[in-house]
Amino acid sequence: MANTPHELHEEFPEFADRIHALKVGNPHFQKLMETYREVNRKIHRAEIEVEPMDDQALEHLKVMRLGLKDEMFSLLQAA
Repeated sequence: MANTPHELHEEFPEFADRIHALKVGNPHFQKLMETYREVNRKIHRAEIEVEPMDDQALEHLKVMRLGLKDEMFSLLQAA
């Protein structure tokens, strides 16, 4: 699982410096980022069938990932 799609730095390469700054200086952003990574890895593992799940559970995780990404994007733009 070395190349998990949708990693945050790949989603927002233009915000690399801001991602780092918020990661070390903003506990809320740090928590969002941790949760995003966990959800993203679960989705990836389900999609490559390492840990299969039903479609409803997978869609729920995808919606959750999108919400986390939206919130982090808002924080990145405000920084």
